Amino acid sequence: MYLTKEVKAEIFKTHGGSEGNTGSTEGQIALFTHRINHLTGHLKNNQKDYNTERSLVRLVGKRRSLLDYLKKKDIEKYRALIIELNIRK
Repeated sequence: MYLTKEVKAEIFKTHGGSEGNTGSTEGQIALFTHRINHLTGHLKNNQKDYNTERSLVRLVGKRRSLLDYLKKKDIEKYRALIIELNIRK
C-alpha cells in the first residue's frame, strides 16, 4: 500500500503542524496532492482504468475547493503551500 500510517503522519506533521492535526486545510491539501501524484503515476501505466480516472478528477476538485478556501482565508499560506507542494507547473 502506498499510503501507510507513517507516511500519512509525516505529511500532517510537515504541513498540518502536528501528527494529530488531521483537519488542517494545509494538511488535507498535502494529503490530496500525495494521492493525486500516486494516481497520476498509476494512470500512466493503466490508461483504460476509468474508475481511477474518475477518482482522480474528484480528488482534484476537492483539492481545488480547499485551495480556494485557503486563498480566501490566508493568501500568504496559500502562496507558500503552492510553492512547497509544487502544484503549479
